[in-house]
Amino acid sequence: MSELLTLEAQLRLVGAALVAMGLVHAVLPRAIGWPGDLGGTTLLTRQVSYAHLFFIGLTCVLLGLLPLCLAPDLLAAGRLGSALLAGQTLFWGLRWLFEFAVFSPKLWRGDPLRTAAHLGLSALWTWVTAVFATALWHTL
Repeated sequence: MSELLTLEAQLRLVGAALVAMGLVHAVLPRAIGWPGDLGGTTLLTRQVSYAHLFFIGLTCVLLGLLPLCLAPDLLAAGRLGSALLAGQTLFWGLRWLFEFAVFSPKLWRGDPLRTAAHLGLSALWTWVTAVFATALWHTL
């Protein structure tokens, strides 16, 4: 159990979580009702929305594969590893900020499922950002 608490193991777990998050994007449109919401929009809007969703999912997978497969290399204190960790810390730190500064509480307040999703995602982005920031600090 103590092996799961090492920084390398936490990086691998974060990587696995991000890969899973990226794969969830395949079913996300139906889960949040996009077909109905986007039905009244233009073809361009629908296609851009789905294209962006695809690339966001792909980005999550690719950003997750780095720590999942290369955790020791990221922690080796080289310039490239530090740069990648800095980028991940900034990217996921901004995602954490968006959870509170961009998404309105009106979207989840009063809805138990959406409130649980908000709390879960808030915890996820906090953990992901903290692991990358800790790894970055370790390499510097």
